[in-house]
Amino acid sequence: MTEHTSETVASVVTTAGATRVRIPIHLRWGDLDALGHVNNTSMLKLLEEARLRAFWKPETGLSGPSTAILDALSVSAETMTLIARREIEYLAPVPYGQRPLDVQLWIGRIGGSSIDVCYEVYSPRGDDVQTCYARSTAVVVMVSTETGRPVRLTEEMRRAWAPIVGEPITYSHRR
Repeated sequence: MTEHTSETVASVVTTAGATRVRIPIHLRWGDLDALGHVNNTSMLKLLEEARLRAFWKPETGLSGPSTAILDALSVSAETMTLIARREIEYLAPVPYGQRPLDVQLWIGRIGGSSIDVCYEVYSPRGDDVQTCYARSTAVVVMVSTETGRPVRLTEEMRRAWAPIVGEPITYSHRR
């Protein structure tokens, strides 16, 4: 049986006035490329995993953050999420390590049928100084599984996600 601590499960925390969901994400050896750091395409998979843990309800018997209100896609699901847009800025190479990365998420914008999920990927919690490796924004759209058309966010979604709304990411290298 695996013991879960605050460093192994998701949590919603407020630091320096910003409320974020913190998700520890372990690296796999296969995430590295020939240069010995996390490959850029692997980073997108790590962000996807963090997003699912932050917003999908956990399995029975497991705990999740208060933002995890979406049902995992099933045959009977009426809605699903789609990524409409993704932007990422790599700030430093991510070396392999056995301690989980500290992925922090928040919502930069809540729209009618979409949210802008903002991410920052840091070196593991507990490091003397945490390094920010990457920042990213994903536009996530709720769509009907029947029609494939966007559907409005529910009041439950808006209530659950309102505490983690913050400033969107301003990218320094945007042209």
